[in-house]
Amino acid sequence: MPSDAPPIRTAPRPGEQTNAQRLTEHLRSAIGRNGALGALLLLGAAMALLSPVFLSTQNLLNVGVQAAVIAILALGQTFVIISAGIDLSVGSVAALTAIVTGLMVGSFGLPPLVAILLGLAAGLASGLVSGVLIAYGRLPAFIATLAMLSIARGLTLVLSGGVPVAQPAAVTWFGSSLWDWLPVPVLVMVALGLLAAFILNRTYTGRAIYAIGGNEEAARLSGINVGRQKLIIYGLAGTFSAVAGLVLAGRLASGQPQAAAGYELDAIAAVVIGGASLAGGQGRAFGTLVGALVLAVIRNGLNLLNVSSFWQQVVIGAVIALAVLSDTLRKRRN
Repeated sequence: MPSDAPPIRTAPRPGEQTNAQRLTEHLRSAIGRNGALGALLLLGAAMALLSPVFLSTQNLLNVGVQAAVIAILALGQTFVIISAGIDLSVGSVAALTAIVTGLMVGSFGLPPLVAILLGLAAGLASGLVSGVLIAYGRLPAFIATLAMLSIARGLTLVLSGGVPVAQPAAVTWFGSSLWDWLPVPVLVMVALGLLAAFILNRTYTGRAIYAIGGNEEAARLSGINVGRQKLIIYGLAGTFSAVAGLVLAGRLASGQPQAAAGYELDAIAAVVIGGASLAGGQGRAFGTLVGALVLAVIRNGLNLLNVSSFWQQVVIGAVIALAVLSDTLRKRRN
């Protein structure tokens, strides 16, 4: 008797994907979007095999602490790079914030909370000055922020006299741990990562940042006030740098005039490793956090393996070159 059961299909129709093909495509797409995360997991696995200490709770917390300052600077840099800009002043602004905060308490006797707010204001003001030079002075971002790097570092040295400045307990708290095990720098890093993601994904400014980075003239013609948005972008970068300066001062228990020198390069590297394009229009806060963790894991692992700090710089440079090369190849494929 004929059966009412439908015929069993043994092969997909032409052009139809099998479940395995669909799964492979999803995995490939996920890896493409989160390449930095895959690199971080591979690095972690390699370091765990090479050093049994790497996966200890204390060491993993140390990695988070080591990544925190660079990650916070890089989150501010993310806004700038997505908008097709660059900010070379973030390290100097971080140092200036620490010096201003310490002096407001030590020399002027202001309450610590007021001093912290003034330190944050110094970071914001530095970013706004860069924004004005870029948006209305028509200076290239590289030149404007290079000038701010020199100005901020010079003010840091003038105000401090070239000597460390003591910090109040309210600032050293940023370098402490809660319940004797949870580092405050890691909490600040995560909180600012969530804030950066919210700004980029849920606000008008976030949409404007991507639009400006994708095509500034098209963004202007679509009604975006590009000059105002650039002020906001560089103001955000300056404010995030100020918070990084407070965290660094908390860890050092003092404001160091030469603190964070060269950190701007690590911040840019973290953003690029995290998947952002230096041409603008592309990048995520999550990717930046992962990029900062990649740098921290490399440094931590190489320290555990007793590799010279000179060779560490070589490795970091190679990682940055590979990240930029990967971005270039991805664009060519697209």
